[in-house]
Amino acid sequence: MKKLLTLAIVALFSFNAMAQADLRKKISVNGTAETEVTPDIIYLSISLKEYLKDGNSKKKVEINELETQLFNAVQKAGIPSENLMINNLSSYNTIAEKKKNPDFLVSKQYRLKVTDLNKWNQLMAAIDPKGIAYTNIESFDYSKIEALKKELKIKALQNAKEKAQYLVEAIGSQLGAPLDIQEINNESFPQMNYRSSPMMMKSMAEDSSGGMVSPDIDFKKIKLNYQMNTVFEIK
Repeated sequence: MKKLLTLAIVALFSFNAMAQADLRKKISVNGTAETEVTPDIIYLSISLKEYLKDGNSKKKVEINELETQLFNAVQKAGIPSENLMINNLSSYNTIAEKKKNPDFLVSKQYRLKVTDLNKWNQLMAAIDPKGIAYTNIESFDYSKIEALKKELKIKALQNAKEKAQYLVEAIGSQLGAPLDIQEINNESFPQMNYRSSPMMMKSMAEDSSGGMVSPDIDFKKIKLNYQMNTVFEIK
């Protein structure tokens, strides 16, 4: 019985303490900070596929030849070899199955990381356009994204404090210590609208002067927006 009485007294004191804390005057504000940056890391998807010259199965352009062209183009463009990865491989598993269909065409998909889209034309010009099934931009990123996020969060928090400061002073009070801070993440990574088919690759391969034509890419910026919901005590 004494234990139950003790627990009841402790609970009562705890409840009173919480009730007193809830009676503190408070102000809740949202601080914001945002910016836009141009992506400096782009991930490209390139699909190569064997093809028959003049429809003759005996004159097949092998995937190894197309792959070598791609590897050489990557090296010539000064792109690190580790930036090129194989995404997918489509082929028969056994020689016997290949013999059943000599016209079967092997295809490979690659993922390439680049930091300069101006090298795009240089790469495409070095590969047989008939061997390119399609190309597209998978995704993009910003190399200093984490440092930028940290900077924006700090600015949003400072904005919240500044806002709370002048609001509290407007009613003749003083701003106290922060009681609660909550982060609201509104960052957005819009995707680029670009994909090329073999016919598009052929049409963009050369212009009237014989030079490469730049692909039409809708290159949107990365928009970062951070909000910090902050509760301050009013003295």
